[in-house]
Amino acid sequence: MEYISPEDTGLATGTRILCCQCAVPIEANPSNMCVACLRAHIDITDGIPKQANLFFCRGCERYLQPPAEWVVCALESRELLALCLKRLKGLSRVKLIDAGFAWTEPHSKRIKVKLTVQGEVMGGSCVTTNICC
Repeated sequence: MEYISPEDTGLATGTRILCCQCAVPIEANPSNMCVACLRAHIDITDGIPKQANLFFCRGCERYLQPPAEWVVCALESRELLALCLKRLKGLSRVKLIDAGFAWTEPHSKRIKVKLTVQGEVMGGSCVTTNICC
């Protein structure tokens, strides 16, 4: 009996198919969708809250780090960013690529954090998404 290699049958790893949504030629993957269609149809940030409460003491100008520790953090510092990220539950499901502060008015009591996360969808396709909390 003769052995036929995958290269001879056209089933090599470089096989290109059409995306099932937009018909763009892509490498074969389990979802049969391109990255743009995956981003449009699947939300990897579904379990990540868009808002969280961060307690600030006006008297001593410190932030509450649960359960009962108050820490001094300058605005837009690494320590404050780490404190904000700890308050967001659900980040363990995705890979955090980048995090930084988004600009807000100087007199605003709101701190905005811009995150770039990457997640695996349908057994292998990676999707990167920007969110602002």
